[in-house]
Amino acid sequence: MTPSDTTTAEFLISIKPSERSFTAGAGETLLAAAIRHGVGLPYGCRDGACGSCKCRKLSGAVRHNAHQSKALSDEEETAGMVLTCCAIALGDVVLESRQVTQTGSFPVKRMPARITQLERKSDDVMLLRLQLPTNESFSYHAGQYLDFLLPDGLRRSYSMASAGPAPLQGATLELHIRHLNGGVFTDRVFGAMKEKEILRLEGPFGSFCLREDSSKPMVLLASGTGFAPIKAILEYMQHKNITRPATLYWGGRRPQDLYLDDWVRAKLAEMPQLRYVPVVSDALPEDQWNGRSGFVHRAVLQDLPDLSGYQVYACGVPVMVESAQRDFAQAGLPPDEFYADAFTSEADKQTKAPQ
Repeated sequence: MTPSDTTTAEFLISIKPSERSFTAGAGETLLAAAIRHGVGLPYGCRDGACGSCKCRKLSGAVRHNAHQSKALSDEEETAGMVLTCCAIALGDVVLESRQVTQTGSFPVKRMPARITQLERKSDDVMLLRLQLPTNESFSYHAGQYLDFLLPDGLRRSYSMASAGPAPLQGATLELHIRHLNGGVFTDRVFGAMKEKEILRLEGPFGSFCLREDSSKPMVLLASGTGFAPIKAILEYMQHKNITRPATLYWGGRRPQDLYLDDWVRAKLAEMPQLRYVPVVSDALPEDQWNGRSGFVHRAVLQDLPDLSGYQVYACGVPVMVESAQRDFAQAGLPPDEFYADAFTSEADKQTKAPQ
C-alpha cells in the first residue's frame, strides 16, 4: 500500500523485543493506538513536550505532528528516533521500546467526580480530593495521572497522589494542584472552585509506576508537586508490604514547598525501609533552614556516587528530570532503570514548533 492510500488504512505496529503488536488507523498517533489496544508504551505528557515516549524506529515510515525540539531534535529524527505521541504511521512500522509495560491493561474511562475537599497546603499548592461515582469502578497504577476535561475541549493533567486498592468504586482520589498565575484551571482551583462541585475526568494515563519485578534499592526523586505520584507509590508499597529499600529525595525552593513534610516523616515510623532527604535550593534567612541545600538531584549524587545497582523514579519539572537522567547515567545508572514523569505546564507545551 502506498502513502496515498492512508486515508482509510490501518497499519501494523510491531514492538521489539516484546513482540507485541497492534494496528493504528489513518491520522492516529502511534501512542493513541497503543492505548486503545491496551499496549503500555512508555509516555508522559502525550503532547510532544517531555520526550518520555521517545523510541527507535527499526523500519517503516512516520510523520510527526508538532512537537518540541528538546523532546525530539532534527538530528534524532534523522537517526530514526520517534515520539509515539506525535508520530503517525505511513505504513507498517517496527519500533524498539525496552520499556513496554502492562499499564495499558487498565481501561481509560470518562466519569464525573465530586469535590469533597479543597485544602491549601502552601501558598501555591492545593490538595484536592474527589469522590468517584459509586456505580463505576476506576482502576489505576500508583504513579499514573488523569485529565480534567474543561470547556472548549481543554484538558489539564494531574497525577493521582493516592493509591487505594484497585478497582476503586465510590472511593476518593487525592491530587496536588500547584497554582500557575493565569492558568485556566488553577486560577479557578485557587479562586471560585467550591466543595461539592462536579468535575469531569478521564484516565488513567501514563507509564510511570513501580516496577515490582526488581529487588534493587530505589531512589524516589521529586521536585515540588512531583511528590504527588511518589506519594501514591509509597502508599502502594505500604499496602502491598513491599520492603525494598527506598530513599526519597524531595526538593523545593523553600521549606514550605515541601508541603507534606509531616506526612513523610510519619511514614518513616511505619516504613522502616524508607529514608527521607529533604533538599531546599533557595532558603531565606527567615526560613532558618538547617538541612540539605542545592539542587535535589545533586544531593543524590553526593550520597550515592555509584548508582549502578539502583533503580530511580523521578518526577517533577522537566529540567530536574532531564538533569537527573543525564547525570545519573554518568554515575553508572543503567538507562533502563530510570523511570520518569516530567511535569510539563501549558506554557511548556505552547513552545512547540508550528504545524
